[in-house]
Amino acid sequence: MNWLHRLRHSIKLRLLAVFLLLALSVAFIFISGAQKAFSLGWREAARPLLMDYVSRLAADVAPTGTPEVQRAQAIVSRLPVITIDISGPRVNWRSHSEVQGPRGPRERQRGDDRHDWGDDRDWDSLLQRTSADGHTISFGLNDTAFERRPRLFGFALTALLLITGLAWLYVRRLLRPLDAIRAGAMRFGAGEFAQPIALPASRRHDELGELATTINTMGQDIQQMLEAQRALLLAISHELRSPLTRARLNTELLPDTPDVTPQRDALLRDLAEMAQLISDLLESERLAGRHAALNREPTDPARLAREVIDELATTHPGASSIRLLAGANLPTLALDRIRVRLLLRNLLDNALRHSADAPLPVELHIRPSDKAGQGIELEVRDHGPGVPDDQLPHLAQAFFRPDTARTRSAGGVGLGLYLCRLVAQAHGGTFAVRNSRPGLAVTVTLPG
Repeated sequence: MNWLHRLRHSIKLRLLAVFLLLALSVAFIFISGAQKAFSLGWREAARPLLMDYVSRLAADVAPTGTPEVQRAQAIVSRLPVITIDISGPRVNWRSHSEVQGPRGPRERQRGDDRHDWGDDRDWDSLLQRTSADGHTISFGLNDTAFERRPRLFGFALTALLLITGLAWLYVRRLLRPLDAIRAGAMRFGAGEFAQPIALPASRRHDELGELATTINTMGQDIQQMLEAQRALLLAISHELRSPLTRARLNTELLPDTPDVTPQRDALLRDLAEMAQLISDLLESERLAGRHAALNREPTDPARLAREVIDELATTHPGASSIRLLAGANLPTLALDRIRVRLLLRNLLDNALRHSADAPLPVELHIRPSDKAGQGIELEVRDHGPGVPDDQLPHLAQAFFRPDTARTRSAGGVGLGLYLCRLVAQAHGGTFAVRNSRPGLAVTVTLPG
C-alpha cells in the first residue's frame, strides 16, 4: 500500500485526488440534472406539438385513408430516428425489423425518463393513430440512432478531466514556492544561512511570498545570534590565555616541598587542561569557518599515525598497547599535518579513556578508501561499552556528552569528536560513528 502511504503524506497527491473527485461529482450532477430537466421540464410543453406532428405523419402515410408502404418508407428514410409499425386488415408492415415496434408498457417502465409520458393511454394518444379503414399506425423512436450517446458522454468527460488537469497545473504552479521554502528551511536547519529562500518578484507579495520572507528574516536573526555567540566565545578564549599563562608561571614558582608539591602538580594539570580547552575552542572556530585555511604538505599516513601513538604514550600509559593496522601501498596524501595529528590524537585519546577495562586494546586501521578515490580511510575502534544508538548522531556535536555518568575525569567537555569532524570536513572527507559491539568505531575518510 505504498501509494496509500504517499497519498496520506503528500499534500500534492491529496489535492490531485480532490480535483478528480470534484470533476467526477460535477460531471455526474450536471448529466443527472440535465436528464431530469429535459425529461420533466419540456415534455409537458412539447406534448401538443408532438401530437400535431404525429397526426401530420399519419396523414402523410395514409392520405386516402389506407396506409401506403411507399410513403411510410419515404418518411423513415427522411427521418431515420422514427420507426413506423402498420397493422390492420390489409397492410401489415414494420420499418425496422430489429426494433420491436413501439415500446410496450413493460418496456416503457424500463426506459429512461425521456420516453416517460404518463400511463399507457397517454402513450397511445401520442404515438398511435387509426386510419379511416381501421389500420393502426404506431410511431416510435429508433434506439440505434442514439448509439453515439456514450461516445459523446466520453468526450464530455474527457473534456472535463482535461479542464481539471489544467486547473491542477495552475494550482501546482501557485504552490511551487513551497518547494523552495522547504529547501530553504532544510538549509537553515543544517546551519547554512548564506543562501536565502529565493522567489520570483511576482510571488513576493502573496501569502507564500510573505511566508518565505518571514523564514528568511528568522534565518538572518539566527545567523546573527550564532555569530554573536561565536564572537563572544572567541573573545573570552583570547582573554583567558593571558591570565592562564600568568597563573601557570606563578604555580611553577611555588616551592618544591612535600606539602606544596601535590597541590602544585594538581593545579598545573588543571591549568594545562584549561589551556587545552581554550586551544580546542579556538581551533574549532577556525575550522568551522567557510574558508578554513589548511597548510597541506605530502604526508605518509602510517608514519604520522606512528608518531601520534608514540607521542601519546608519553602521557597516557595505555597508548603503548594501541594496535596500528596499516594497509600495504598506502598513498601519500597532501594533508595538513597539524590538523590530522589533532584528529588522530583526539580519536585515540577518546578510545583509550572509554576502554580502560576492555579485554582487547584499541585498534587503528589505515586502508585505501574506495569512496575517497585515491584517499585513505582511518578507523579507530575500542572494545568498551559503546554508547546508546539514539545518541550516535549527536556524538560529533560541540559540548555533547553521551551520558550524565561521565565526569571530567572520565572524559572531556565534548569537543574532541567535534574537532575530528571539522578536520575531516575541512579536508573534504567524511566522519561517521557506529557501535561495533563491543565498543565504538569512528571512521574518517580523507580524499587524495
